[in-house]
Amino acid sequence: MIKHIFSDMDGTLLNSEGSVSDVNVSAIKNSKIPFTLVSARAPMEMSAAIDKLNLTDPQIGFNGGLIYKKTNSGFKVLDDKPLNMTSFRKLIKVIQNKFPDVSCSCYGLNAWYTERIDEGINYESKLTGQKATLIDFADLVDTKLYKIMMITFDLNLMEQLNQMLLNLKITNVSIKRSGDNYLEITSDLAQKSKGIKYIQDSENLIKKEMAAFGDGHNDLPMLTNVGVPIVMANAPLEIQQYGEYITKSNDDNGVAYGIESFLEK
Repeated sequence: MIKHIFSDMDGTLLNSEGSVSDVNVSAIKNSKIPFTLVSARAPMEMSAAIDKLNLTDPQIGFNGGLIYKKTNSGFKVLDDKPLNMTSFRKLIKVIQNKFPDVSCSCYGLNAWYTERIDEGINYESKLTGQKATLIDFADLVDTKLYKIMMITFDLNLMEQLNQMLLNLKITNVSIKRSGDNYLEITSDLAQKSKGIKYIQDSENLIKKEMAAFGDGHNDLPMLTNVGVPIVMANAPLEIQQYGEYITKSNDDNGVAYGIESFLEK
């Protein structure tokens, strides 16, 4: 019997317009199974989905770098793994000096920061509905940060950026592509699997009592740590092989179909 469901957001729970369909909302609520969003997104970018689904269980943001609950007074941190600020400063210096055309921003618990509004920031703002705060990154020295996000629509430039940052061999960060146009940096302790383990331990769950929905490479730590991994039809073939079941696509209410077809049998 499944006692907790975990779900990625982009490409999974959210459709191509970036919203949760009414069909998915209905299926999640009717299942009455505790539901946790597991996302690279910041809490502010997860807030609308949390409200639409009336979620009261712990949620996982920043790829596992933050476990929190949304309350009437804001986001209550249950566990977090912020970026090392020495590493942050080193990375920002390299990005700005070597890749000035790449859109660069970073996230705290309640804010999205950037030094300039550019094509990438406008693209992300339209996608998430959030507004970036203009600030000099040097002024964030005493701010707890969870993620650096880089956006470029030049795939060759993205590959060069990714390789250069990996070549720095900074041991306390995790550098991962998130789609063709995104590169995200979090603490190396920020892993979706660790977020799931936190909830598993707090609720005394065993592996076979947990299910998860995902579509991307950064979902593999989540999919391999639950008893029933369900992969979206829109996922790459190399990700689909990790699914016990393949559900419909994110634009065809795949989460709802998966719950009703595979978890409520």
